[in-house]
Amino acid sequence: MDLILFLSTMQNKFLSLIIIVIIFSFHLNGQKLVNSPYARFNLGVLNQQGTFRSISMGGISAAMRDNNTISYTNPASYTGFDTTSFVFDIGMDLSKLKLEGNNENFSTTDMNFRHILLGFPVGRRIGFAAGLVPYSNGYYYIAEKIIKGSPGWNEATGDYSSAHKGTGTLTSLFTGAGFEITKNISAGINLTALFGTLERQNQFDFSDQNTFSQKNKESLNITGFNLDYGIQYTGTYKKNYFFNAGISFTAPKYYRTVHELMKERYTTYFYLPYSPDTLSNFNSKSSDSTRLPGSLRIGIMAGKKDKFTAGIDFVMTKWSKAKIQGGDAEMADTRSLMIGLEYIPEKYSNTSFLRRIEYRIGGRIADNYLLINRIQLKEYSLTGGLAIRLKNSISKASFFVDYTRRVGDISAGLHNESIFTVGASLNLYDFWFVKRKYE
Repeated sequence: MDLILFLSTMQNKFLSLIIIVIIFSFHLNGQKLVNSPYARFNLGVLNQQGTFRSISMGGISAAMRDNNTISYTNPASYTGFDTTSFVFDIGMDLSKLKLEGNNENFSTTDMNFRHILLGFPVGRRIGFAAGLVPYSNGYYYIAEKIIKGSPGWNEATGDYSSAHKGTGTLTSLFTGAGFEITKNISAGINLTALFGTLERQNQFDFSDQNTFSQKNKESLNITGFNLDYGIQYTGTYKKNYFFNAGISFTAPKYYRTVHELMKERYTTYFYLPYSPDTLSNFNSKSSDSTRLPGSLRIGIMAGKKDKFTAGIDFVMTKWSKAKIQGGDAEMADTRSLMIGLEYIPEKYSNTSFLRRIEYRIGGRIADNYLLINRIQLKEYSLTGGLAIRLKNSISKASFFVDYTRRVGDISAGLHNESIFTVGASLNLYDFWFVKRKYE
């Protein structure tokens, strides 16, 4: 068999598989069905950004760069790809949320698509990457039945049931390039498209058949483009020790929005035009009524190549300057501090499986962008993970665990949440456009 033809055929099959996965991912339901009542407000619950390597190290990423990590939060990192290499990364996660309030507790679990990424070099000084990642989740479901004797019951309304439901997600699709300016300095830029629809419904059904029930339906569609900028410095010192520093920045941007709100009333007797009866139907299109904030990420990372890494990131986002069309909660500036460690006993060992494993741990302290009843939510995370490198290959399977505590103020009506998440990703690395042959 002609070895060159065989390898070329295998690469073509591999590329075809990647294309199929990418196309399939557009049909995946990006809706995370973890039921958080905080998803009722503004853009819902924001997803933490980054690869599973980054997330398992607390979320650090500004200074992260290597030959098989697509660190898309800083596009300057794309110059770290090996010449003629190709990197593909796809991940899923499983989350369980437990809500704690005044004598009320419940939990919910869901599995969901997390990211799909690809990257490769374009020449010796330019790297390219693209990907699809969820930005925010708007799912929640809250139901209550009020009967005589229940708190909140009164004779005017009688018995009734209420249901509040949200669905939808916002997704980011990005493509970008990194450029090597000097041996130690790189810069990069991402073009990011944000799109998606959040839908919310509030429904009140009264037991008295002579009383009108009411339903409100709201929809917010957001589309638009923005640019992310990044710069990195990397230096290597004696005995393979390194130091990286990185900064990435996203400018504030107005997005096109379509906001729809319909209110109707109805009874158990459906006789048009009396039931259902549309009370109002509002539809607004705007290019300047939704403004997402600017964000700055600064980080440093140091260690010994292929042995250990330590890093720290600081992220600041000006959510107080943002505005959401139809948003019903105030927003506050957020600050996040992240720290992470990685240790590899022997990265290229061909005799010991355990010594090839990459061990990671990290933590995060952050503000939440929501300001409810003048109280800003806080988040605390402890993370960990590992990567199992395939024998005689740089490809690997990565796993992470994340425990996040979202803290409100129960005395002010704001519940607490505990979110436990596990994830797995497949990181494939191969050389492309290289003819291999035996003499």
